[in-house]
Formats: sequence, C-alpha cells, structure tokens
Amino acid sequence: MGPAFQRLAPALARFHSLSGPHRLQGRVRVDAPTTWSARVLALALGAPQRASQGVITFELDAHPAAERWTRRFPTQTMQSTLREGAGQVAGQVVEHLGAARLTFALHEAEGRLVMQLQQLHFCGIACPAWLRPQVVAEETGIGEALHFKVQATVPWVGRVVSYQGHLAVPLEAQDAATATATATATATATATAGGAQP
Repeated sequence: MGPAFQRLAPALARFHSLSGPHRLQGRVRVDAPTTWSARVLALALGAPQRASQGVITFELDAHPAAERWTRRFPTQTMQSTLREGAGQVAGQVVEHLGAARLTFALHEAEGRLVMQLQQLHFCGIACPAWLRPQVVAEETGIGEALHFKVQATVPWVGRVVSYQGHLAVPLEAQDAATATATATATATATATAGGAQP
C-alpha cells in the first residue's frame, strides 16, 4: 500500500504489522446464504452455512511469503491463505479460499482498509466480469478493535457470504518496541554507571 498504510487507523496498522502466530478474539454476526445454489457455493469456499452470532476466534500465522487466516465462527471454521501478487497482479493481494482464488486491490479510505475484487478464479477457471461477485470487504479501526464487514453476492445466485463483527487487536507490537527501547536505555544507563564507579 506504500504511504497509504501510514494513514490506516492505528488498530488496523497494528494488526497488519503482526508477524508469526497470533490468536485474536471478538464477536461476529453471520448471515446465511440466501438460496440453495448460494449454499453450494459457500460450501465450496468453506464459508459458513448457517446464521449465527457469538464469539469468533481468529488465528493468524503471518510470514513474509504468506499469511494463513483461520476464522473460527460459532458454527464453522473458514481458512484462507493470502500472498502478495506477482507479475500482472503485482502490488495486489491474492487469497486462496476453498476452490476460489481471489485477487484484491487494497485502498485506504479515511483510515479504513477497503479490498476491491479484481479477479476471481473458481476451480482454476477465470470468472467473466459479468458473473463476478459483488464483494464488500472492509476493515475499520475503532479504539483498540478491528471492525470487519465481508459480503459477497453472485449475480442470479444471491448472497453467498456475509459476516461482520470485531476483533480485539493485541498491543504486542507496540509493547515489544517499548520493551526494546526500555532495555536499551537501561543497558546504557547501567554501563554508564558502571564506568563511573571508582
């Protein structure tokens, strides 16, 4: 995202700066697919089949090459892998979700993160533009929480995926930086004091 990343709300910037394994919790509301064919598509994606609300556990495993996102909804678990695009989709994010490969452009809008669908491949076949889902995928930072809203509606099929909620974002990255600075200052002070002793 370049300089736009610096304009994200603090909770969003902190979340997207995490590395390694992390486990976050929050609340979520899930809406069920609206039609039988939408439920079939949701099944192929590993997306929730039933409406629910309650606790969500989000497991992040972030590495330079890829990130694995595991969303544990009240009734189902959905997992996907995200990588930075290469070649013609350089600068974009490619998400592998069940039988689908989705390519997103990322935008900052008033501190929010907006993911705009650019391409969709299903079972390895490119989806034509006229059949491409209408996708809402947004993150908003409010206080120490990341608020998310995701919805995908396929023409002539209906709503396939819909959930929204929030996650509490840990302060670990900030705390680690503070701890490092404190340790450095303490070491310097100790060395100085030691050198002044007779």
